[in-house]
Amino acid sequence: MLCLILQKHEEMNDYKEKILKICNDNCKGTLMETLEIEYVDVGENFLVGKMPVTSKVFQPDGVLHGGATVALAESVGSAASYIFLNGQEFFVRGIEIAANHVKSAKDGNVFAKAVILHKGRTTQLWEIKITDDNDDLISVCKLTTITLPRK
Repeated sequence: MLCLILQKHEEMNDYKEKILKICNDNCKGTLMETLEIEYVDVGENFLVGKMPVTSKVFQPDGVLHGGATVALAESVGSAASYIFLNGQEFFVRGIEIAANHVKSAKDGNVFAKAVILHKGRTTQLWEIKITDDNDDLISVCKLTTITLPRK
């Protein structure tokens, strides 16, 4: 029994690594590469991305820019849509995003965890929580995506 559990765990880790590799490979030459966004974890109903907090993403006063935070949130939510909604058959586009910034960040990393709240045929609603290295909440974002058939 233990062998079966370990085998299933290994298969899930292989699958997880493949998904993360695809997501990270898709970042080359994009805004995600510019912001150094890296996809670091995926599960049954979530995707996590990481972005370093450096001067590249600062406001003039030396804290994380809200626009960079929103770019991280939309990137992770859209990638999650691609994964969980068969991106090979559909185009995924963000159609609305809202963010509430509750704390600033000056260094380290921020992490965006996208979890689906509504999975409709055409539109989806994602909650993306942005946290820092200490797991403190930085922002909460809501992203609506639309899936359109590829022709």
